[in-house]
Amino acid sequence: MRLLVIFGPPAVGKMTVGRAVAARSGYRLFHNHATIEPLLEVFDFGTPPFLRLLGEWRRRVVEEAVASGTDLVLTNVWDLEDEADAEEMRGQIGLYVEAGAEVAFVELAADLDTRLERNRSEHRLAEKRSKRDLARSEGNVREMERSVMNTDPDAATPAGAVLDEHRHLRLDNTALKPEQVAKLILEWLDEDAARGGVPQRC
Repeated sequence: MRLLVIFGPPAVGKMTVGRAVAARSGYRLFHNHATIEPLLEVFDFGTPPFLRLLGEWRRRVVEEAVASGTDLVLTNVWDLEDEADAEEMRGQIGLYVEAGAEVAFVELAADLDTRLERNRSEHRLAEKRSKRDLARSEGNVREMERSVMNTDPDAATPAGAVLDEHRHLRLDNTALKPEQVAKLILEWLDEDAARGGVPQRC
């Protein structure tokens, strides 16, 4: 059983790459907005009922995935400097860790202009209704630049303690198509497993 967590800043392509990985492997995709979008029909983002149900729904999906032996791809926007985010990540992957599953992290990075362009893509807007207000969603992409969403080898963060415990690949997908990124990820997972899980960067 395997768990792959794809993280990175907004509009970097996490969901699209996750779909490409799932299409080429036995992984199933559980992307961040699979729970966010239905809840937004009833509750405003960030309100107590929204956050409670979001956490419970995600936890239950992961519980059932572990119980059924499902290889899963999770996608996340992760503030790497935030201790609470690091603890939340530990919680999300905890059941897979306890079950002895292989856990790996793939970090996607792309420049702001590329992400702003991807934010307007037809595919993203079709999948994520909450992003269709382009002025608001572009404002969110820009605002999130204040947070640390990609790793820096010279900077210690709470996220680093989590990543150090697992395999971790950083990919700049600015000039890569999702299918190319998925191919690189799956090759890395296979090659890395053959080496005994020694983390590699690309």
